[in-house]
Amino acid sequence: MISLKSPREIDIMRRANMIVAEVLQELKQTVAPGVTTLELDAVAEDLTLRRKAIPAFKGYSVAGRVFPRCLCVSINEEIVHGIPSNRALREGDIVGLDYGVIYGGFYGDSAVTVGVGKVSEEAKRLMEVTEQALYRGIEQLQDGKRLGDLGFAVQQTAESAGYSVVRAFVGHGIGKKLHEEPPVPNYGEPDRGVRLKEGMVLAIEPMVNAGSYEVEIKEDGWTAITKDGSLAAHFEHSVAVTKNGPFILSKLS
Repeated sequence: MISLKSPREIDIMRRANMIVAEVLQELKQTVAPGVTTLELDAVAEDLTLRRKAIPAFKGYSVAGRVFPRCLCVSINEEIVHGIPSNRALREGDIVGLDYGVIYGGFYGDSAVTVGVGKVSEEAKRLMEVTEQALYRGIEQLQDGKRLGDLGFAVQQTAESAGYSVVRAFVGHGIGKKLHEEPPVPNYGEPDRGVRLKEGMVLAIEPMVNAGSYEVEIKEDGWTAITKDGSLAAHFEHSVAVTKNGPFILSKLS
């Protein structure tokens, strides 16, 4: 069942997502060669607790698997759900930072991919196209349109640049739970799927691979990687459907 949020609930979700946005902004400035992903995780947790919020991913359970850290950190061919460790970032890496919090009983969720030091032109282009695909999808969040319009916009943006969109993972509704109905694919056909309504809040998150869209899961049971070893990028915003169009809750004003 799809939950429609009231203006008051959207206001609370805006505050939750602003905390996420502030944490991600700080993490982007912390990313540098030699910094470990565990150090990034510690920064995220500290900033969150100081804002009287709760890290949403730590202890999150799926099919008996429990995510052990606060932040998802995915490097190069890792697509999503990378677990922080003592691994140090290296010059030229690209790193996906996916973060969520609970505040006032509601979830916030957002992600960015950033370069570590000087990165290749190939990596820059992949990140730029993936972020562009996110915003092309968000533009479709109009009352009365359908989820297929969003997925089609994301897919066309990525594929026209020669990339592929991941099928194994999708966006989602968000609210009092991290993952709510409906699932939000990053591919689809126009005028197909669930009709969008005012009050819906969706986490839109294109995951784009430089090569094939096929994925594998590492032995840790969480980290998704490209099957062909190609680079991957991931961007995400939590967005409310309003009578005036999309309202990006996780974007710093």
